[in-house]
Amino acid sequence: MGFYSPQSLVADARRHGVVVHGPDVNASLAHATVEKRGQEVRLGLGEVRHIGDDLAERIIEERQAHGPYLSLLDLTARIELSAPAAEALATAGALAGFGTTRREALWEAGPASTQRAGRLPGIGASASAPALPGMSDVELAAADVWATGVSPDSYPTQFLRDQLDALGVIPASRLLQIPDGTRVLVGGAVTHRQRPATAAGVTFLNLEDETGMVNVVCSVGLWARYRTLAHTAPALLVRGRVQNADGVVTILADRLQRMDLRTSVKSRDFDSIAPHETPADGCAPRADRVRCRCVR
Repeated sequence: MGFYSPQSLVADARRHGVVVHGPDVNASLAHATVEKRGQEVRLGLGEVRHIGDDLAERIIEERQAHGPYLSLLDLTARIELSAPAAEALATAGALAGFGTTRREALWEAGPASTQRAGRLPGIGASASAPALPGMSDVELAAADVWATGVSPDSYPTQFLRDQLDALGVIPASRLLQIPDGTRVLVGGAVTHRQRPATAAGVTFLNLEDETGMVNVVCSVGLWARYRTLAHTAPALLVRGRVQNADGVVTILADRLQRMDLRTSVKSRDFDSIAPHETPADGCAPRADRVRCRCVR
């Protein structure tokens, strides 16, 4: 999806009033589709872990040829699914139309994957799942991210907002109101790391919370001080001074701290970060890149 990750695009769509739905075996196509005149988006089955485009197309072709799937057993009888594929669909919430919760669907997915055409219904499949507790909002978000890489109706930072507020962390949406030169604390998932050749060694980070994105500038000295953390942390708390000019806000970082989001969000890093923390013997870092000379 280009420069921005699917999670960032989905979060931005929600901020602009677009409703985003997760994948559904009876509603999704292979890739994301627009519904209700652009007001809603439905994620595709091909984005679900262990499914992919080919299997997604088979699920869709069977549905179009012979009607909607009536249950998980009906799905696995008509489409041969491996246990990992059936469990991934359950984890993604793609079986919710059958009237089961995700935990119930997960309970049934493995045994149901043994169902095959020509085999008596229920042979090899377990009985209905027992009463199981529902998933919390954090667990649902983690399940979405694991299964599709996207949480369609939430963003990880929103579950930590009370704690972040207590620490004095400023949401991205409020930064325009902060006077230029003010020292602030911001936090979010790291969506990008960049070091352009023309930046004289300066590294640019993008943080994202549930309200928007924050541009962060890391000097050469700061990056060297926090190299491992800055390179590897999926989310950060950043202290720095606000540069607020012409409607564009940038944070000049002076301190970095790891932030635990409870769910994994992958960044998109351009101009790769150094593969080792200190240059190899006889190797000096190049001024225009993060890589060392010894890396070809």
